[in-house]
Amino acid sequence: MNATTTWTVLDRAHAALRDATTALTDADLGRPTPCTEWTVAQVLQHAAGDQLAYVAAITGRGGPADDPFAPSGSLTGSPAELVEPTLAASAAAFATVDPSGTAPTPLPHGALPAATAVGAAALDAAVHAWDVAVATGRPALLDDDLAAELLPVARAIVEPLRQYGAYAPALEAGERDGAAAQLLRYLGRDPEWSAVS
Repeated sequence: MNATTTWTVLDRAHAALRDATTALTDADLGRPTPCTEWTVAQVLQHAAGDQLAYVAAITGRGGPADDPFAPSGSLTGSPAELVEPTLAASAAAFATVDPSGTAPTPLPHGALPAATAVGAAALDAAVHAWDVAVATGRPALLDDDLAAELLPVARAIVEPLRQYGAYAPALEAGERDGAAAQLLRYLGRDPEWSAVS
């Protein structure tokens, strides 16, 4: 299903986002998420658009048709029909990236070391998989092993992005927080978030 196994962190993050879209109902698509003022449908549109933005940065084509930061929340097909092609395109684009080189990104940072660029795309997919999962009452799809790989990437790229409103201010981590909770708090998300909180 994936175009590469070179970037296993990306494959695992894509798998989490793919799993998050499985069996979503119309009611699920309208549910609130940890992304303030965005529904599940809007988070999926944003996540898909972000993956396509990486594709466009790397290949020069195939960017998102709509602004990922202004998602409409109206899907023309199923969640899988929205997300799956973007994950395949992202994996294919990153398969062309030399692990020892740099990769262009859609981030204000521009080109980054390849592993950091891949990690940034994986971070986006994995965290939005978590958003969708917790919004729909499913087990969180961000495990400590994946989060431990993504936390250094987040620390390398997030601070300049906060000024653009991409992330809320970091929350203080607890002494007993595992890697997933630490990552979520660093990104301004409450690991205990629920739709009723």
